[in-house]
Amino acid sequence: MTKKRIFVIASRVPYPLDKGDKLRIYHQVKELSVNFNVCLLVLSDGKVDVNAQLALEKIAEKVVIIQLKRWLIPFQLLRAFLSDKPFQVWYFYQKWAHKLIREEINKFQPDFIFCQLIRAAEYVKFIHHIPKSIDYMDAFSKGIERRIEGAGWQRFLFRMEHKRLLKYENLIYDYFEHHMIISNEDRNYILHPSRDKIAIVPNGVDHQFFKSLGSHKKYDIVFVGNMNYPPNVDAAIFLAHNILPKLKAHYPEITLLIAGASPAAEVAALQTDNIVVSGWMEDIRMAYDSAHIFVAPLRIGTGLQNKLLEAMAMELPCVTSALAAKALIGKGTEHVLIANTLDEYVRCIIDVLDNKMLQNELGSSARKYVIENYSWQHNTQPLVMAIQQIRRSPVKS
Repeated sequence: MTKKRIFVIASRVPYPLDKGDKLRIYHQVKELSVNFNVCLLVLSDGKVDVNAQLALEKIAEKVVIIQLKRWLIPFQLLRAFLSDKPFQVWYFYQKWAHKLIREEINKFQPDFIFCQLIRAAEYVKFIHHIPKSIDYMDAFSKGIERRIEGAGWQRFLFRMEHKRLLKYENLIYDYFEHHMIISNEDRNYILHPSRDKIAIVPNGVDHQFFKSLGSHKKYDIVFVGNMNYPPNVDAAIFLAHNILPKLKAHYPEITLLIAGASPAAEVAALQTDNIVVSGWMEDIRMAYDSAHIFVAPLRIGTGLQNKLLEAMAMELPCVTSALAAKALIGKGTEHVLIANTLDEYVRCIIDVLDNKMLQNELGSSARKYVIENYSWQHNTQPLVMAIQQIRRSPVKS
């Protein structure tokens, strides 16, 4: 039987796997390629490493990378002020790229188009003769809303973007036959009257890769993530400036590792004798495995936190906020400790650090839960089934 042909469009080169959206689309494409012939087209606003191209060619039949013209991006953002579309949609849109994408679609002749994120939706929304799916991933509008309060002089821009995203997330729904999002909470923030039809498709974890390595525990606490991403920056600062000083009353020599790509200046400045800011690590498992406990005091942001799933898979006891844990399905919150105030974080961390048995119990139950609920193969099935069931119209636009 001839495999269906799937055209995937993403707004960012999904390699290396240092951001949540990259991780999600990389594994989705990898699983889709088991069942279909996949052409992966990605947009890039910077230079693409040859290793990224090679890595993507291993998971897709065809890879097309379109390098956006950086000099055009400021003009696109200026044009955004004259429209009602979100700034991030304008950032990734260029007319010449649109023409090239249509040419690639005509050459590949796909049976189905899969669009990751609303940022890329403008390129395919008017293609009506090929069925399409959009992965919202997170409710971007809610994520921006949560950043308004601490935005300083940029607050008016965040308010503007929040309103535009609310409207765009609603309007773009009707251009696609199938829809996905990462959690039920995020789906509830999409204002479309048919939002209940959006499929909940959580992320997964590579359980064979993310597992305890038995390394020496050099640090008491670890926090991992893209350290240029505002919710992670906020969490790292709160952890270093608020939580750690309180813990020092109980553990004067307590140590913290903050690991992850592209640390912002505010994060890099957290480095002290007790705090190590590692930056990018070739094997992020070494960060998880080098600490007794994973702490993620996330106070803004949306979606399901990959860092939390990875830490759980590594058998680390985890302390995080209700906001970060809310997206865990079923009884997932039973396998992590939830804290929302400074005192709650301090109490939970002390309880875990003082109790080796509790550390082992939390770590073991967390890994078991993740293995049972977060498989990339299993969680990509709703998209696979949608593609298999939807048939291409013979009518061309």
